[in-house]
Amino acid sequence: MIVASFLFYKEKDIMQIHRAKPKLLLLTGLSILLTGCSISDWYNGYYVERAAIIKGQKDRAAYYNAESPEMKELRKKNDAYCTELASRPENRVAKKGYENGVFNEPMYSVCMEKGGTPTFGTYESRQEEKRRAERRARGEIIPEYW
Repeated sequence: MIVASFLFYKEKDIMQIHRAKPKLLLLTGLSILLTGCSISDWYNGYYVERAAIIKGQKDRAAYYNAESPEMKELRKKNDAYCTELASRPENRVAKKGYENGVFNEPMYSVCMEKGGTPTFGTYESRQEEKRRAERRARGEIIPEYW
């Protein structure tokens, strides 16, 4: 009698384990999936970065497309001259891992600005400086004194 009841309970436990395994596996899989890639991580990481890149590309295209044909022609001439100037061996910037140095981007930007065709990056930084000056004048930004 004792042996029969023991076997009955053991058989009953095995049946319960078999029913619980798929549920446990499903629950574990879902929890790993949901904690691994949460909606906030996706939104703040992938979506926002992608949206910022697309906005920047649209702004850049709008800036260059708004130029007159004469300005576009001047930009082509300045670009050819400034690119050649900034990529000369004596003007290259020394950087670890690059034996011959790298393209001198600051020199290129200054050259383009002096030529009368500022790059989009220069234009954008000027606009940011203007906005900061306006905010300082309104008292929104308090200057730091050291």
